[in-house]
Amino acid sequence: MSQWWSWVLTVVGIAGLLLAGGRRTVGWAVGLGAQALWVAYAVATRQWGFIFSALAYGAVYARNWLRWRREARLGEADPPPS
Repeated sequence: MSQWWSWVLTVVGIAGLLLAGGRRTVGWAVGLGAQALWVAYAVATRQWGFIFSALAYGAVYARNWLRWRREARLGEADPPPS
């Protein structure tokens, strides 16, 4: 398998982290999408452990996105400080 896979996976993963860290909704989608790429990589290279890590990372991305959304909604409901 070509080395470009590792570069694509790295760039997409870092982009997702940067975007999510900047509280951009698309960052969570990019991060979850990166996990789909890791699953494809795992299947193509027959490195099954990457499937487990993609599921774990995907669960963390989903959990953090849901928490971020909930906090954003609660923050909108708070009255402005006086």
